[in-house]
Amino acid sequence: MTRVSINHPVFATMVMVALTVLGLFSYAKLGVEAMPDVRPPIVSIQVRYPGASPEQVENDLAKPIENAVNTVAGVKRILSASYEGISYSWIEFRLDVDTDRVTQEVRDKIAQIRAGFPRDVKDPVVQRGGDENDEPVAFYALLGNDLSQRQLTTLGEQVVQKGFERVNGVGRVSLGGTVTREIQIRVDPARLTAFGLTVDQVVTALRNANVSVPVGTISNNTVEAIVRVDGRIEEPANFGKIIVARKSGAPIMLSQVAEVFDTERERSSIARINGAPAISFYIFKAQDANIVQVGDSLKIAAADIRKLLPAGTELKLLRSTSDFVKAAVDNVKMTIIEGALLTVLIVFLFLGSWRSTVITGLTLPIAVIATFISLRVFGFTLNYMTMMALSLCIGLLIDDAIVVRENIVRHIHMGKDHYTAAREGTDEIGLAVLATTFSIVAVFVPIAFMGGIVGKFFYPFGITVAVAVLVSLFVSFTLDPMLSAVWRDPPRGLHDARFVGPVLRRFERVMNRVHAIYGGLLGWVLSSRRWTLGATVPKMNLPVGIPAVGVWRALRTLDARQLKPRFATISPRGITLWLAGLSFALAIPIAGVVGTEMMPQSDEGFTSVRLTMPVGSSLEYADERVKRVEQALREFKEIDSIDTGIGTEGAKNTGRLNLKLLPRSERNRSQKKLEQAIRQRLAAIPGIEMKVGWGGPIYVALLGNNDAEMQRVIADLRQKILSIRGITDIEVSLKEGTPALSVRLKPELASEYGVTYAQLGTTLRALIGGENSGYWLAPDGQNYEVITQIPRASRAVIDDISGLNIATSRLMADGTPEVIPLRAIATIERTFNPENIRRQDLQRRIALWANVQGRPSGDAGKEVQAMVKAYELPPGLRFDIGGQIREQEEVNAAIFGALALAVIFIYIVLASQFGSFLQPIAIMASLPLSIVGVMLALLLTNTTLNIFSMIGIVFLMGLVTKNAILLVDFANKGQRDGLSLNDALLAAGQVRLRPILMTTAAMIFGMLPLAIGLGEGSEQQAPMGRAIIGGVITSTLLTLVVVPVIYSYLDALERRLKGRRRGAPALTHQPADKA
Repeated sequence: MTRVSINHPVFATMVMVALTVLGLFSYAKLGVEAMPDVRPPIVSIQVRYPGASPEQVENDLAKPIENAVNTVAGVKRILSASYEGISYSWIEFRLDVDTDRVTQEVRDKIAQIRAGFPRDVKDPVVQRGGDENDEPVAFYALLGNDLSQRQLTTLGEQVVQKGFERVNGVGRVSLGGTVTREIQIRVDPARLTAFGLTVDQVVTALRNANVSVPVGTISNNTVEAIVRVDGRIEEPANFGKIIVARKSGAPIMLSQVAEVFDTERERSSIARINGAPAISFYIFKAQDANIVQVGDSLKIAAADIRKLLPAGTELKLLRSTSDFVKAAVDNVKMTIIEGALLTVLIVFLFLGSWRSTVITGLTLPIAVIATFISLRVFGFTLNYMTMMALSLCIGLLIDDAIVVRENIVRHIHMGKDHYTAAREGTDEIGLAVLATTFSIVAVFVPIAFMGGIVGKFFYPFGITVAVAVLVSLFVSFTLDPMLSAVWRDPPRGLHDARFVGPVLRRFERVMNRVHAIYGGLLGWVLSSRRWTLGATVPKMNLPVGIPAVGVWRALRTLDARQLKPRFATISPRGITLWLAGLSFALAIPIAGVVGTEMMPQSDEGFTSVRLTMPVGSSLEYADERVKRVEQALREFKEIDSIDTGIGTEGAKNTGRLNLKLLPRSERNRSQKKLEQAIRQRLAAIPGIEMKVGWGGPIYVALLGNNDAEMQRVIADLRQKILSIRGITDIEVSLKEGTPALSVRLKPELASEYGVTYAQLGTTLRALIGGENSGYWLAPDGQNYEVITQIPRASRAVIDDISGLNIATSRLMADGTPEVIPLRAIATIERTFNPENIRRQDLQRRIALWANVQGRPSGDAGKEVQAMVKAYELPPGLRFDIGGQIREQEEVNAAIFGALALAVIFIYIVLASQFGSFLQPIAIMASLPLSIVGVMLALLLTNTTLNIFSMIGIVFLMGLVTKNAILLVDFANKGQRDGLSLNDALLAAGQVRLRPILMTTAAMIFGMLPLAIGLGEGSEQQAPMGRAIIGGVITSTLLTLVVVPVIYSYLDALERRLKGRRRGAPALTHQPADKA
């Protein structure tokens, strides 16, 4: 490959051009997203059941749905949540299932049980994706000073919502703060009683009168006409003219027993933007949709929608997750460019030649750009994992080129022509470079093919690194030798240049000094000198630990009695190994001090405050509490805008405030510190429970079917977890019960009057909850619900309810049903309904979430996990620990398993390369030497041990062996050329010191922009860079002395073993080689 490139430079150039062109083309086609999509296949089911309590929803919907879908192949977990009037179910499947197939199977199962649902249940909505912790990918708001809230709602539903729903990749659009037009038929219970009528008769009359029924067509030879019965009401006031019944032959009009109002549906939510009324739009993406593409498409759709809005209205983008994702990915791109520039600068300092710098530096852009081809082939996107893989590789990709070019230059300085130097220099170092590259590949191949969600997460990272280093190897063996052969250095070097010459000369003097110091140190380490630490006398068991001279003099006389003392001595090699072992041991206590967490929190410039008011709070009371919170939040100058929603998350006693922060450069506090300050400020406001941030890392679920025991256990556990340092924002899914009235029939009287529970429920629902009595087609072409209900004032207290009239099966003289008050046949008791009922895997579930502040979440999570595992549960109950605690356990197990495989593969590669079972051990001794540097770097920079810093450790496993490979390879060559062991090691150290320092400096400076972490998303990138820089520094410093020492021991052992196999005495080394 190298010879072909040198002999055919045009061909080699065209290959590089082809790789670059294909790479740029592939780059243009790649999508952008935050992280690889590693979520398991999920199918969600939503069913509305107006007026039903959570318990009714659970029994009538959640349980039948669970039992039906539980038989679908591949189900991993079933979750459900039953709220007032609505049921949510989420079915999680194994990773290996076909999502389209299981989605259709779920639809089929729901269709089979649909007929068994109560009559008032709406059609189920089954769709892919979604879970109970889904967050919107975009927030928009519609404001209009000249429009009422009802008009804004109509505009939002008919124009904005439909416009967003048409965007490809949008899963659903939820609205908040809506005020919907509604025709209300407010019946008067007293008038109904006076006329002997029931609400059922009113509902029936409305449904029968306000209809339009097509009955067919008539035609003759020339004309065809559609015939329909048209009884539609044209004006709301005309509803009062409908005849409800006849009494004694006289018609009873609706207006005689009810009033008709063209009004608004009772509000269930309120939305504001910076205090101004608005309609909020929460947009969720479909499961497989690309978040950046959806965000960009929404902006295009919003621009089109704005053209359709009347003057004075504004459609405002509050937040798009895609903006942060693009900014974070762009930040990684910038770190790649900055790292590349710093790396090239380091190469220039070491090589002192523009030509050498260009020849070496060309490897970087070609390798990076060509890697995009593989991303396109494997179907990857530009996300954190692929881009950070390339960013980590910046210092690594140029390593092979540095080593090759430096060796070629060394051969040129030996007096060879450029062609010969390029060929022989590459051949000489080729096997070592090949070994270093395949060692890195050996690390990331197991990482790329880990199983489960963790494997899917790391797969793009491992493949990207492996491909990038293989491309850099190819470029180093083709382009670099070719350019070195045809592009010769000028006779006058840059050391004589006016501006850079002094810098290069001073740097060269420093390097010469480093060479001298290292040569002396390595010579001392490999010397045969020994120091006596003490001695023991055989048979007398007399340990002596005085200074060496005193020991000898005290024990001299014992020699005549043939009691020879055994001296405890130590050599420089022994000191070196002890120091290496001590450094590794030092990493263990440091690791105990470094905090742990699953993933660092990013400063996205956007956070939220979730509020819960006491159960049973009205929307008005909740609004008053939230206004106090808004006022407190305005004290924080870092907050740019406040998007407020009350009742937008399913319950009127809940509120959510989405806070858009000023750009990071304009804030003095990070998002994390600001959230802590917000918690402290809002704690002074009574009547609220709060949760600050985007979800808590702590999650514990209690499963079972014994409600009383579950409530007792979860209350006790909550108090115990609160005692853990750092735990905050603790939330339990089981809230205090909502006030309710329980109506129970008196069996004998109910039987006597022929009133059943079904009949009673239908009647009371119409009176209290409101009964849909059809739709009114307005002049604007929209259908609005017609709701029959008694006025709020007539259903305010329990006496109002007990006095409601119920139709019986008894008939009056005129043939109409006899009407009696509810209290005559039923009792009404005050009780409580749960706010929601959650289930998991066919059992009831009480979930507990918590945030962590002031300490790493992983440390707090470990205490929570230990507490939960030690908790003694009653029979029939069990805990399910999830959240970041479970995720961190899975990640740790997967990474440690992959690391074990990586070490095995590295050994296989090295043993194959060097033809020895022992020499790979010397090289792999550099692996543990990096750990102390990693832990020190994390400790000094206040960085946690998280998934990204662990990626850095994985990266180090392949990286730190490179320097050791160069030393061992050259030492082997020296011995083959006839040098003694020590001379070969000293020569290897001196010759390879420069490329080792060069590649180490290139790696450190290439990682520096990543480790500093100043841009968006840097909180997740920085831990990797810091871990790698710390590990590279300590590993390089220790490798330069420890590896030669271990090599000398293993070489002696290998010689002795070979000598025994031949049946000959072991080869002896020079006295300087003795330990």
